[in-house]
Amino acid sequence: MSTNTWSWEYDPDREHVVGGVPAETVTEVERLAGQLVELAAVGVDVADMGHGPRAGGLRRMDAAGGWFHFLVAPRMRLIIIVKIVPPFGHP
Repeated sequence: MSTNTWSWEYDPDREHVVGGVPAETVTEVERLAGQLVELAAVGVDVADMGHGPRAGGLRRMDAAGGWFHFLVAPRMRLIIIVKIVPPFGHP
């Protein structure tokens, strides 16, 4: 396995981050996380993607009517998804 391989993961774990979120939102978040990984792998600086006060900090990206928060850890070559917020009105 190459040390240049990017990946993504949930923190602290999938159950904590995804619990209670609609499946279609989770699917979209995971698709977008995969795209962030692909972009990072070809050299795009993904630390400034989405919305946030400054590059390299906590970022927010829209997904299926909701959004998710993520961090980019360039030294670890990792996208870390820390929170998913479902669409407004979700029970």
